[in-house]
Parts: sequence; C-alpha cells; structure tokens
Amino acid sequence: MEEQILRLLGRRDYAPANVPELLRHLRLAPQRQQELQGVLRRLEQSGRIARTKGNRYIQAREADLVPGRIRINRQGKGFLQPDDPALQEIMIPEEATSTALHEDRVLVRRDVRPKGLRSGQLAQETGAVIRILERMRTQIVGTLQQGRKFLYVIPDDPRTPHDIYVPPARDVGRPARVGDKVVVELREWESRHTNPEGEIIEVLGAPDDEGVDMLSVLRQYNLPLHFPKEVLHEARAIGTAVSPHELAGREDCRRQPVITIDPDDAKDFDDAICLQQVSPGQWKLWVHIADVSHYVKPGTALDNEARRRGNSTYLVDRVIPMLPEALSNELCSLKPDVDRLTKCVEFLVSNEGRVLRTEFYPAVIHSQRRFTYREVLAILQRKPNDRIEQMLHDANMLAQRIRRSRFKAGSLDLDFPEMKIRLDDRGRVTRIEKVENDVSHQLIEEFMLLANEAVAGRLMSRNVPAIYRVHEEPDERRLQEYREEVLSHHVPCASLTRRQEVQKLLQKLDTMPIGAALKIGFLRSLMRARYAIEPLGHYGLAKAKYTHFTSPIRRYADLVVHRALFQKSHGPTHSLKETAEHISDTERNSADAERDSKDVKLYAFLKAQLKSAKPITYPALVTDVRNFGFFVDVPGLAMSGLVHLSFLEDDFYLFDSERSQLIGRRTRRMIRLGDKVRVQVARVDSFKKQVDFRLAQEGGTVPGRSAKGRESDLKRPRQPVARSHRKWR
Repeated sequence: MEEQILRLLGRRDYAPANVPELLRHLRLAPQRQQELQGVLRRLEQSGRIARTKGNRYIQAREADLVPGRIRINRQGKGFLQPDDPALQEIMIPEEATSTALHEDRVLVRRDVRPKGLRSGQLAQETGAVIRILERMRTQIVGTLQQGRKFLYVIPDDPRTPHDIYVPPARDVGRPARVGDKVVVELREWESRHTNPEGEIIEVLGAPDDEGVDMLSVLRQYNLPLHFPKEVLHEARAIGTAVSPHELAGREDCRRQPVITIDPDDAKDFDDAICLQQVSPGQWKLWVHIADVSHYVKPGTALDNEARRRGNSTYLVDRVIPMLPEALSNELCSLKPDVDRLTKCVEFLVSNEGRVLRTEFYPAVIHSQRRFTYREVLAILQRKPNDRIEQMLHDANMLAQRIRRSRFKAGSLDLDFPEMKIRLDDRGRVTRIEKVENDVSHQLIEEFMLLANEAVAGRLMSRNVPAIYRVHEEPDERRLQEYREEVLSHHVPCASLTRRQEVQKLLQKLDTMPIGAALKIGFLRSLMRARYAIEPLGHYGLAKAKYTHFTSPIRRYADLVVHRALFQKSHGPTHSLKETAEHISDTERNSADAERDSKDVKLYAFLKAQLKSAKPITYPALVTDVRNFGFFVDVPGLAMSGLVHLSFLEDDFYLFDSERSQLIGRRTRRMIRLGDKVRVQVARVDSFKKQVDFRLAQEGGTVPGRSAKGRESDLKRPRQPVARSHRKWR
C-alpha cells in the first residue's frame, strides 16, 4: 500500500487529499480506512509525506520539506544531514531548532531564496525544524537542583539547551537529593520557548561517589551493561574450541608463521597476518580475519543483539562488547597457540607494493605469536633474531612502500597521536600516555586498508548487495571557510578543491607550531565517514572502492560484509539500507560516549589539581595569540586551553596584531607563536569542556622572552585536544 500511496501523491494531477478522499482514489473499501491511516502515519513518521493543516497529505519534497538527522553544536546551532545523500547539509539557526535535540530525526522546511544575480553556489542552505520525527533518546542524565518553587535537572550534555522541570522522585529505589546525578524520562515538549518537563526514573548518586561518573555516561548513551540470557545461552552452546568437522572446505594455514599485532591491553584479536617471499620480486601476503559469520548466524539472538549494539564501545575504564566475551575474547579472537577459523584475503604483491593477484577463501590458522605495537617497534629498530622477526622487517618494508603509493595516489595524512588515559583501581587518573601512529601501527594499517579495498572491489565487480564505508567529498563552502581561517594565520593556502593543494597544506602544517590546531580545523570541515549501500568511495583515503571487512568482532558492518562476500546473504530481517543507517548511528553514539568517558575522568583529575597545595606544572607550546590572551597546547594532558591576560600578573601586556604577539609594557617580555612555556591549571569548566591555564612562576618572573629574545627550538607540533580523530576512516 505504501507504494500505491506514494505513486498517487507523485502524480501531476494529484490535489492534496484527506483520508476519505484517499480511500476513493486508491479504490479501497471503507473498512480499510484504519489500515490506510496506519500506513499514512508510518510514511509521515519517515518524513516521506507531510500532513497539512487541513489533514490533507502531500509529498514532503513538494513543500520543500526535508527529513534527516540533526546535529546540534554547543552553541545551539543545528545541522541537518538529509536522508537523501544527494542533498547538501542544511544549517538550522538556534532559534529555528524548535524542540529538536542532538541526533533526533526531524523534518525541516528549507528556506528557498529568489535566485538573483548574486546567488552563488557556496551559499549555505538554511531551514527550520517543523516536526520531530523520532527522538534519538528520551532519557537524559543530569544534576538535580532546587528552585524557589520546583525541582529541575541540568542536563550533562551542553547541547541540551534547557533545564528540565521534574516533580519529586517516586518509586526509584532511593531518595533523590539536590546535587545528585539522576536519569530523567522526557515528557512531551511542545515549544522551545518553555522548559521541557520530565520524570526522574533513576537516581545514580552524588557526582563524587565512586562509579557514578561512568554510570552517568552509560545511562546518557543508553549503553547496555549485560547481555540478554538467550544471547549468553547461544554463545555458550557454540563451545570453546574449533571442532574437526568445522575444517571442511577450509584452507589449512596452520603451518604458516601467522602473527597478531595489537595494543598491549587488547583481548579481541580480529586480524592476523603472514608474509612470505615467493620470488626475488614478489611476495605473498595473507590477511586473516576472524570468521565471526561462521558462529553468528542471521536471525539468531546473537545476531539481533550484535546488530542492536552495532559495534563495541571502548570507554576509558571498560569495553561494552558487541559480542559476548565467550566469542569476542575467546573463540573468535585469534589468540596464539590455538586453532582459529578465519576468512582470508591472499595477495600476490610486487616488490614495489602493487597488488598482482587476490584470492578470498575460508581458512584455519594457528597463530605463532601475539605481539604488541611496542614489541614490534622495538624489533624494527634492531636486527631480527629469528624468522618471525625477519618477517616483521620484511612486512614493514612492504607496508611502507604500499603507504608511499597510497599517498602518491592522493590519500591524506589525517592521523594524530592518540592519548590513552590510565586509571588506578578506584577509577582515578594516574597518567596520560601518548600513542604515536608509528611504523608498527602503519604496518598493520596498510595491510588492513589493502584488504578492505580488495573486498570492496570484489563485491562491486560481482554486483553483490553489501554495505560500504563511504567518506564523501567535502562541502566546497566549508572548505572555503577553512581556507580563510588558514589565511588569517598568514599561512599560504591555494584552493582546497584540488587534492594536491590539500596534501601540500597538510605537509606544511606538520612543520608549524599552530599546525596541529589548524589540521584539526580541516578535519572538522570534512564530512563524517558513514556506512551506505552505495559504493561512493572514500575521500580521505582517495579510494574509489572501500568497505569495512577487518574487524567483525567489534563492528557489525564487517560481519555483514563477510556474509555478502562468502554467503551472499546479510540476513532476513532488516534491509541493508536500514542496517547501514542504524550502525552509522551507533558508531556516532559510541564515539560520543568514548569521548565523554575520557572527559569525566580528565576533568575530575584537573579539578583535583585546583585544590592541591602543590599544583602540577606542565610544559606547553603557544599555538595562537589573541588580544585577550594566548592558547597553549599541553602535551602532558593531551589538550589545549587559554591563558587569559588576567592571569598575567607580572606586567600589563599589549597585543601587537601585525606580528601576533603580546609585549609587556614594562618588562618588554614577548609571548608569540611557537614559544615554549610552563603552565598550571587555573580554571576548569567541565560543563563547557573548557580549561584555562596560568603561567607557572619561575624565579619570580613570567616565562617568555624579551624583545631581544631567542627563537623557539621546537621542531614539531603537538596534539592540542584529548580526542580521537580516526572516525573519518
């Protein structure tokens, strides 16, 4: 019936009709009116049709109505990502967001302007939210406060613009005290000019109580702590070891020197590799990926739960796995010294790193060694001691040649060091480690990219329906805005619509003190990578064919791709398009949760420093100078912050806008881009996610340099924010 309705509403002679008229047009019996109304409600909920004030139905696009998902920034401005990928992003001013919350599905009316002589292609599309189609989340975590006459909750998420009025908590198991973290169920909210109302459904406890910070994150992002019983039952029923009968039809690769390389705290080993030279100019490379699809069948409780979760979520203190540990950490994990089932991509690769032949088949392996990245890096920095270490040296040589070819083809270097927060037994920060994307990481990365590209090519050549990892071309207007930002810092920058100019700029930024901050700005101007059923290519990697195949233990997308490649079926319940959209949503949800889990620990750590009698001093780098102060990058905290002029008490500093520097009126001390300074935490706003610093006193003076000073000896920029930037991939 849906298709009949859409065809009718799309006819040229169609006039907006109500339900009785639609019954007649569709030649339906009167007793089917209720069925018709149900279908109309579903179509309206999806945003494909719209109901006018007279209860008449039209196609949404004819009224310039666009359904999509809205993302709201901390300033309250919204950005609609339309359901139709052919449409460009629509900016929603703060006053036009209605009652939409971050990640809601909404219906937006586009602002249609007259096309005049000055209408340019770079003009930003704007619009206004007219309807909430679907709430991303109806439960909100916040802090309970007492007003004069009522209770209200301040949401933890700064993108939620209003406090929520609540009655006293009832039947929630424990009393709700002012200052407690609570979970609120949002009620109907009809106007953004009034505060929403809600009901307290759970009291988490005082913010400083042990475990409440992470429990708040879990509730905010609706992350499950446990698997349903039927899922655990299915996982246990599979067994704990590979059975002989499961080897039928598989290549036996158990005698190969297969190895895994992962972080030191990893337990789910998705991938393993093996490399052998077959002639003076050719190599055989085996990329083995855990055969999750052998165990997780479509339509089972295991599969349904894995799809619902979409991916594993790696919080700062725990993992919320996509699959039960009996599979994710045991039977599917490619552990050493045990047989494991895999899907293998076998490459014949030239000495120059060019793929000559590719094969795909199921296999069984017996991993020889489990390496950490640190161990591999140490091996690559000395002579090999055995054949496996020699294989690592050969693999590194080949991976670096493949990497050079990738960048020569236009791939962009968008990687940053990752920052890992280490906690003690009570969940408090003990140290922050920087994890560089060194050659040990690149070795595995290049081989995984090669496998992902090969699988995408095979699926496309066979025209098999599947899910692809896509990263669309950036919006030209955003690139232009970013270019203007770069030019304002006196950095030469040509048109960024040309890939070669983007590569040239990124290389230049790697040599500048402000480079890391500007590089992050470029990342923010790009589209976010997502999953789609159309092979739209990957802008960042400069690949026309790309999918996710190499992590089926922790990503449902890869499991779907395994089924498409080897089983020709992804499952009977949901369409591939629905699945692609769903796992794109769960990926964003997990990324936000991972970020917030780090933030709550980090900001608690910083607040403790404010109360300390001996505050910690950190080396820092001046990355930007303004008339109100200067920004510093603090590598020891993996973040950046502002040193406000009000914190410079040794002198009155004047801003030299021509040279972008501050000069002390009395001391003539100068603070400019690239200076090395030492700082201490001065102010922490965990709600706005902002940290201010002050310069540490050294011998009674403020560090800096005199007008006759020295040049900075800094060679490379540092990572300015505690974030992961690999979601573009």
